[in-house]
Amino acid sequence: MDIVFIRQLAVDMVIGVYDWEKQRTQTLLIDVELGTSISAAAAGDELAKTIDYAVVCQRITTELQRQPLELIETVAEQIATLLLNEFPAQAVRVSVEKPTAVPQAQSVGVRISRGQW
Repeated sequence: MDIVFIRQLAVDMVIGVYDWEKQRTQTLLIDVELGTSISAAAAGDELAKTIDYAVVCQRITTELQRQPLELIETVAEQIATLLLNEFPAQAVRVSVEKPTAVPQAQSVGVRISRGQW
């Protein structure tokens, strides 16, 4: 299985459980890996035969900015579901980081895998 990946996609959204978090946007950093086959795209040098990472980035951003959420766990699940439903991937890995969540830490986050690797 081949992997199309995106690293450190920055998405500004309203995220958090505390009242002060619900009053402003925060930046999440998102990594995704999509398990797929890129052989047809590579053989014909055709974007239409692979997963367009620019489209993936736009869909993730649009989905996350649609409504405020409280948990990054929910963010990760929504991204995984979206990717498996809208793109030709058999499996996905999603990491979501919230760099400003804990002042003593550079970042905190979650990582999930869905589908058959």
